[in-house]
Amino acid sequence: MDAGVVAVFIPITLIISLAVLGLVFLFLRYRTRYDYQLTVRLAVEKGQQLTPEFLERLNDRAIKQERHPNRDLRFGVIAIAIGLAIGTFGLIIGEPDAVRPLMGVGNLPLLVGIAMLALWKFAPRD
Repeated sequence: MDAGVVAVFIPITLIISLAVLGLVFLFLRYRTRYDYQLTVRLAVEKGQQLTPEFLERLNDRAIKQERHPNRDLRFGVIAIAIGLAIGTFGLIIGEPDAVRPLMGVGNLPLLVGIAMLALWKFAPRD
């Protein structure tokens, strides 16, 4: 392929990928709410008593998933590993034109991972 064609396809692919990720997120949130409403509808059709406490608990569980206390730690370690992997890949390639850009790209997940570790370290625990 021509270098100009490839240079055009890279940003297009990035934009399409981000749009697909956003649509998947919206679809999964829609499915969660739909399943919640289906559960309530089935309970009403079967004549079960729906107390406000039950509906509140079901709504909280459907909309707000419980966070694991070590979620920030896990995400931080994974982000650091990805950042180090990208930077190491640039070093392994050894081509001078590839080392600096790949190390620069690897810095983003590395710094995000360090920030997540800091959030985990200083977050209040129950």
